[in-house]
Amino acid sequence: MTTNQPAAATVAVTAADVPAPPRWAVRAAHVAAVTALPAGLWRLGLVAGWHGGYTDVGYQAVGFTGWGAVWPVFLSLFTEALALLTLGLVRPWGTAPPRWVPFVGGRPVDPRAVVLAASCGAAGLALLWTPFAGWWAMPGTDMTPLGHFLVGFLYLPTVAWAPLLAAVTVSYHRRHR
Repeated sequence: MTTNQPAAATVAVTAADVPAPPRWAVRAAHVAAVTALPAGLWRLGLVAGWHGGYTDVGYQAVGFTGWGAVWPVFLSLFTEALALLTLGLVRPWGTAPPRWVPFVGGRPVDPRAVVLAASCGAAGLALLWTPFAGWWAMPGTDMTPLGHFLVGFLYLPTVAWAPLLAAVTVSYHRRHR
């Protein structure tokens, strides 16, 4: 006996099917997207020859020349790219990436996978950046006192990245239930 119904019905969720994010989540996502920027710009300045708070001896010891410059440049660009992904939690491309994106473009993403990845990211960021809240209690080896103070303020926004990402992830999860 045959039936006229398809064997398995799949429903594709589009960005139009998902409620708009609350205004606070959009603002939080934008703030999260720039939390890594001050530290990244500081690292790029170091690569460009600015001592950035290091003493002359400290700057030479770190070795930001030649191949030693590759890591801070990569780290700065990669970190900011990850921070910008937070915007996907409040933008339509977080539900269905644009067609030009390889492998996933134009197809709806699984919201559970997005929430899992963002949640793991928030947990990892909390473990990584929370210790920087106590930067000023750490010794400023090979840094000038003013430089140590300055670097603490440049890295302080990264401490906010994890809670902002977690809050925006909760909003994304609620909208995609």
